[in-house]
Amino acid sequence: QVQLVESGGGLVQAGGSLRLSCAASGRTFNKNTMGWFRQAPGKEREFVATIDWTGTHTFNTDSMKDRFAISRDNAKNTVYLQMNSLKPDDTAVYYCAAIPGVGLAVREGEYRYWGQGTQVTVSS
Repeated sequence: QVQLVESGGGLVQAGGSLRLSCAASGRTFNKNTMGWFRQAPGKEREFVATIDWTGTHTFNTDSMKDRFAISRDNAKNTVYLQMNSLKPDDTAVYYCAAIPGVGLAVREGEYRYWGQGTQVTVSS
């Protein structure tokens, strides 16, 4: 089993930046595809970004790819989401997730392990 804990959320003004971290523990982290999702108040959870286990391939949703970047440090068992040029619409709880494998995954249902989320609030 893989356990995930997100951190780095908080309150930021529009145009600001945050770097979210997801610390993983348990077996097989280095062989897991990782993803970031978010859920805004009153909305469904949506895909943000994914990264394969080697860290050499990433994919971001088109609406965020110019502002958000996913990365991982397998030596630290950590995946990151760098968020720049934040907008009020980015306000959400951000979740990291993991699935055994080495590819990219964009569907929520594909992921097996989930963190508890970290709140990001962007003021206008």
